[in-house]
Amino acid sequence: MKQMMTLFACVVLALFAGVAGAIAGVAVGDTAPDFTLEDTTGSNVSLSDFSGKVVVLEWLNPDCPFVQRHYKAGTMKKLASKYGEKGVVWLTINSTHYMDAADNAKFKAANDLSYTILVDQSGEVGHLYDAATTPHMYVIDGEGKLVYMGAIDDDPRGNKGSAQRINYVDAALGEVLAGKSVTTAETKPYGCSVKYKK
Repeated sequence: MKQMMTLFACVVLALFAGVAGAIAGVAVGDTAPDFTLEDTTGSNVSLSDFSGKVVVLEWLNPDCPFVQRHYKAGTMKKLASKYGEKGVVWLTINSTHYMDAADNAKFKAANDLSYTILVDQSGEVGHLYDAATTPHMYVIDGEGKLVYMGAIDDDPRGNKGSAQRINYVDAALGEVLAGKSVTTAETKPYGCSVKYKK
């Protein structure tokens, strides 16, 4: 009987831990957690600096083949340019534990990027948002609510033509700027795992 009670207690604890894990982190509809990180020049940048604006968060690791493919194709750069003209702020966050501001500055220069890359070597902000992959994308509306989280598109293998590919971030931004609800608000991100500090 004692063994049965112990087994039951273990099962209950395991279930509780699973539920607790499921509710940790951010979810669509939540207020996006504020943060402050340094950019490639050592200046502090906070999410709250862009209050009232639509913001995209992109998780980055220049060593990741998925990131390399998207930057070779100009996926992020084109989107940042397209929506930057409409007032959207694009913030790229690098939570790779072995990459510092100099590494990010090198990547920014090599790709001629106009937008900010933020250093998160501790992984604190990555964990705050439960960023799991590079890339992992988030869209925050002008009221500070998280309205999209997940993959950049529906083409993890990169074998679809542009006409067949759905860019979820592009679609979400178009809907947000038109004052509409985001149709596809959450997808499964793909890419390399974020290389967090252990």
